[in-house]
Amino acid sequence: MYRLEQAIADIRPADPAAIQRAKAHWNSLAKPLGGLGLLEELVTRMAALGEKPPSLPLHPVLAVLCADNGVVSQGVSQCGSEVTAQVARALAEGTSTVCYMAKQAHCRVVPVDMGIVDFSPVPGVLSRPMGNGTGDITQGPAMSRSECVRAVETGIDLALDFAAKGHDLILTGEMGIGNTTTTAAVSCVLLDKSPAEVTGRGAGLDSAGLKRKIAAVKRAISVNHPNPDDPIDLLSKVGGYDLAGLCGLFLGGGLARVPVVIDGAISAAAALCASRLCPSARDAMLASHCSSEPCGTLLLQALGLCAPLTAGMHMGEGTGAVALVPLLEQALAVYHSGHTFDVLGIDAYTPQE
Repeated sequence: MYRLEQAIADIRPADPAAIQRAKAHWNSLAKPLGGLGLLEELVTRMAALGEKPPSLPLHPVLAVLCADNGVVSQGVSQCGSEVTAQVARALAEGTSTVCYMAKQAHCRVVPVDMGIVDFSPVPGVLSRPMGNGTGDITQGPAMSRSECVRAVETGIDLALDFAAKGHDLILTGEMGIGNTTTTAAVSCVLLDKSPAEVTGRGAGLDSAGLKRKIAAVKRAISVNHPNPDDPIDLLSKVGGYDLAGLCGLFLGGGLARVPVVIDGAISAAAALCASRLCPSARDAMLASHCSSEPCGTLLLQALGLCAPLTAGMHMGEGTGAVALVPLLEQALAVYHSGHTFDVLGIDAYTPQE
């Protein structure tokens, strides 16, 4: 297992020369300068990890990290923890929502058991449990610090394994009832916001449920006193196994120099933790969509990233990340096309005031 401290030390920042080459190539193509907007930026970010962006077709993989959260006992979700296991099995069978989307994007889906309550191993679900669900964060820490480090290191190793198997794009997804509550708690501390500012309705809470959820987030922070300058302390006290594993995926992508796509608010919180641990890890991150969860846009702003998709999504499972794949392939098709001003024999656009 790649140790956390070593991974942080080994992650290299983006290559400025590769960025300039990609921008120059975009400007040589027969279209208005910056005409593809954020799609050009995404491809340039991909190019910054190597000499050039990946060729087509892409070989994406979606890792859906599944784990349960003890805070569910506080009435913060419309359904119970048993749903996490049910969806994990559906992911393995190819019958969960994201699987149908992933099939169209020619994307492999890998569900990972990071700590599903009372989950018996089934074919198709990678077994990497840190424990039998986390503790209730309103009563004490979600996990020990050592468990959190192990979960992060598990995510790092998953990313390195995906890269070794030829995947040139890693998508992040999660499944865990109660994880929008842990995400809200982590976001409160990372963003220095109040629970009411970052806590949303998740999968569909009514107003009374939302009040319980906000109160649970407030209690969790009061009870645990997470350190805003120590992402491991923060994740171990008010996070979850899925969040810690996702943090590791982002670090592993930076280490392997493979772009990692942020899905929604949950993976964005993990991405911000990863960037606080190692600022260079941010260079491997791609934003996909603006989650309708209140903290979603705030987290992307803190990362300095813009998402090209605004569709009001809050599905989870990596659905937003998968939705980005066709757009990336379309942008890459233009980038690799050779459709330049020189080829067409017309004057190139020049920057104007």
